[in-house]
Amino acid sequence: MLTACRAQPARRSAGVRRHGAMVNRITNAFTVDYGYPVVFTHDVFDPGNPVLSDICRGVGYSRGATPCLVLVDAGLAAAVPGLTDRIAAYGAAHADVLDLRRAPVCVTGGEAAKEGWAVPDQTLRLATAAGLCRHSIILAVGGGAMLDAVGLGAALFHRGARLVRLPTTVLAQNDSGVGVKNGINLDGIKNLAGTFAPPAAVVNDLLALRTLSDRDWIAGCAEAFKVAAIADAGFLAWLDDHAEALRQRDQEAMEALVQRCAALHVAHIGGNGDAFEAGSARPLDFGHWAGHRLEAMTGFRLRHGEAVAIGMALDLVYAWRHGLIPADAGRRVIAALRRCGLPVWHDQLERRAADGLPAVLAGLDEFQRHLGGVLHVTFPSPLGQRRELTAIDREAMSAAIAELRALQAAGSTEGRPPCH
Repeated sequence: MLTACRAQPARRSAGVRRHGAMVNRITNAFTVDYGYPVVFTHDVFDPGNPVLSDICRGVGYSRGATPCLVLVDAGLAAAVPGLTDRIAAYGAAHADVLDLRRAPVCVTGGEAAKEGWAVPDQTLRLATAAGLCRHSIILAVGGGAMLDAVGLGAALFHRGARLVRLPTTVLAQNDSGVGVKNGINLDGIKNLAGTFAPPAAVVNDLLALRTLSDRDWIAGCAEAFKVAAIADAGFLAWLDDHAEALRQRDQEAMEALVQRCAALHVAHIGGNGDAFEAGSARPLDFGHWAGHRLEAMTGFRLRHGEAVAIGMALDLVYAWRHGLIPADAGRRVIAALRRCGLPVWHDQLERRAADGLPAVLAGLDEFQRHLGGVLHVTFPSPLGQRRELTAIDREAMSAAIAELRALQAAGSTEGRPPCH
């Protein structure tokens, strides 16, 4: 069973008089337990691999084959010729479980998938044309942006179809694809429209990572550094030790990174008591206030992971300037980011707003609005643990930008990817 609801009887309070009027209140109180598997495998669409079939049997109809619509990231399909045919063949081999209502459909991938309503709308219309109901399965295969957009459409279809995610990028497998969020960007605002809607299941095919470009392979490592810096000092040390191996596309190292990072994200979502972020804190968003702003300032030419890496570098400088972490420890993390191949600087950090301050600081205002008007910014303190700051000194952050620029100028740029 995907979810279980423990309902409590509605309670009717005694009537009270307020300002001469009788007021009656009924309190409806219940809790909902969410649970979904995150499974790691190799070559998921090999007809002899039962993982996907078993997952779909568990989340689909209790009897007979479950109607299913398969949506594939167009960029992935272009990178892996014959992928849609392999998916169709897998469906045919497991027809007792999966009733593929049509051939797999390619939809827009990459950050363009999140720009506006096109992909969610397409998901809704394709699901309707396929004769799906809310108990059917929408199988989404692709990168994090495509999963976000398809997930929003699935969440809206009859108030929520059963979404099975097959993330195919590092960033999606270790972070966004295993979480509970779906969303799209509107009017240049990151994730302005979205839902908290957990998937029915997540299946990570680790061999899919081999299809990635070097840039996308590396960009996904940023989220591992992020969660390690605020939640797992041992993992942070491991990343430091394996930075060069990751940059050189060591498959074994990447598989270890993805699984450990995913486990940390899942543990946080399930164990922090605020899976749907009803409060103001965003504990998993270290480096994101500047990262999100840099994505927008560069017209999303920066990958999300690249922008987050730069945002982390900036916040690490701010953290050591305010005594949250030792300076040497912060510099070591920045050096590890560089050795992994991640950028730690972008010239947009020096762009000035009308008030003379760095334009990126507008990201703090956007973050605060997104959090309901109460600013909470996550920092490591010490590394491997987190601390929430509710105020940021903008002049001090400007000074941190200047110090990061000096570090960038002093550091070697040999072999590092250009800032985009």
